[in-house]
Amino acid sequence: MLTELRILNFAILEELSLRFEAGFTILTGETGAGKSLLIDAIALLVGGRASAEQIRHGQDEASLEAAFQIPDQHPLLSRLRDQGILSVDDSQLIVRRIISRSGRNRVYLNGSMCSLHALEELGGTLVDIHGQHDQQSLLSSATQLDVVDAFGGLQEFRARYRQVYGAWKALREERDRLSARMQDRTSREELLRFQHTELEEAALQAGEDEALQNERRRLGASQRIGALTAEVLERLNADGQGILANLGPMERALGELTEIDSGMAEAGRLAVEARVILKEVAGQVRDYAERLDADPARLAAIEDRLSSIHKLKKKYGGTIDAALETHRRIKDELEGLQSSDVKWEELSRQIEKQDVELHELAQQLSEKRVDAARRMTKIVRQELGALRMAQTVFDVQVRPQAGQGEPGADGIDQAEFLLSTNAGEPPKALSKVASGGELSRVMLALKTVLAGRDHVPVLIFDEIDTGVGGAVAAAIGKRLRGLGRYHQVFCITHLPQVAAQAHHHLCVEKSRSGGRTVTTVKDLKGGGREDEIARMLGGVTITKKVRETAAELIAGALDEA
Repeated sequence: MLTELRILNFAILEELSLRFEAGFTILTGETGAGKSLLIDAIALLVGGRASAEQIRHGQDEASLEAAFQIPDQHPLLSRLRDQGILSVDDSQLIVRRIISRSGRNRVYLNGSMCSLHALEELGGTLVDIHGQHDQQSLLSSATQLDVVDAFGGLQEFRARYRQVYGAWKALREERDRLSARMQDRTSREELLRFQHTELEEAALQAGEDEALQNERRRLGASQRIGALTAEVLERLNADGQGILANLGPMERALGELTEIDSGMAEAGRLAVEARVILKEVAGQVRDYAERLDADPARLAAIEDRLSSIHKLKKKYGGTIDAALETHRRIKDELEGLQSSDVKWEELSRQIEKQDVELHELAQQLSEKRVDAARRMTKIVRQELGALRMAQTVFDVQVRPQAGQGEPGADGIDQAEFLLSTNAGEPPKALSKVASGGELSRVMLALKTVLAGRDHVPVLIFDEIDTGVGGAVAAAIGKRLRGLGRYHQVFCITHLPQVAAQAHHHLCVEKSRSGGRTVTTVKDLKGGGREDEIARMLGGVTITKKVRETAAELIAGALDEA
């Protein structure tokens, strides 16, 4: 239930803090006092669309905050605990929403920031708001089917059906995609085979381009390389003048020095190592020079190969590695195309099997809906009778959707609520015969019938009693009071017969303070409540008789409780 609401700088509501109790709470007050603003604030706290125009003039932000006590058996409780929003022992959820003129709106759940989408999903399980717009939703076949399923307790069966339907639909879509590919398979396969052959014959090797570029540089500079190798060998081996030839005298001198001073032994050893190293250098340079190939034909072949590699890289990804990966994918796709017939047949077998299960479930769901519609028709007629619509004929029809050859996401059925408010007239679609007041009573009858099955803890009715009065208003009030046993119910009304039935009465008043409009909310008790209902009965002039009538209305509601 909603236990507390705090509002700051929202429209004409400067600052407001309210506490609420269980049962049926009524909101009354003059037109324009701000009653609907309270409902608007709650709607925003359960995911409604916000606007900067809702911020009080002269302020940059509006702040809305609500505390909800979640019932022990409500499915939302375990979900919030699993998400870490509530602790194991906690069942109070605090929702806060900041609306900013800059557009940076923020949402918090128990102090942690969350997305508006998460709030919308959560809010629908906490609060159900009904106004004139929501009554119009009753005219939709989809809404009427939802109501039938809710009455019949068919949500779990419908969820099972939807799971099978989702799997069946996914298989159908996969087969359709495969069929489309198979239709274009010939031209696609020709392209892939050409690309495969091109890459296969090219026989690209990873790093091949870099190796060829190195070889090209070497072949292009063969004359200079020959000159440099010749120079190195000349300096090392020139007759009597090369470095190696001149190492002998140096080695002999170092040997004599070592005989005189053993401390020079290391220098002698290094000189010997130097001769070995220099001989190795000479050998490697000689071998390199012998391998040099200045063949112009080889250079031309390298140029041609590099040109082919460049074209393939540009065509297939920019690098040899990318071209090799493309080649792999082409081979895989060719294999897939070759096996597409087998895949199509396998998908068709799966679809056929799923199709049988889907139609069986759809038929079972349809039979359950027909039974629920029959029982619902009887009970709603009783409720409408209590709402002074005893001559009304109400009928819930469930039948296959016209022109639909296969099951849809919600089965094979469409629901239609039929109504006749005049004796002797056949019932017709609700949209064609129901006035605003009649729609209000039909909605209230449905909510009453669904009371024990509806898990949303807070119901809000925004002037659903529009267009009715007298005994009908009293009957509506009684039904709202009855709903208060199952839900926390809020209702905005201008009808004293409805207001008298409430467990709690809040009066919204508008006044001026400091040159600004200020809205306040009073919790009416005893005489204050009698005064407000008397005002609703008598208008400007409240006579003793009117006050007595107000007291009788309140007392009558208490006697019937």
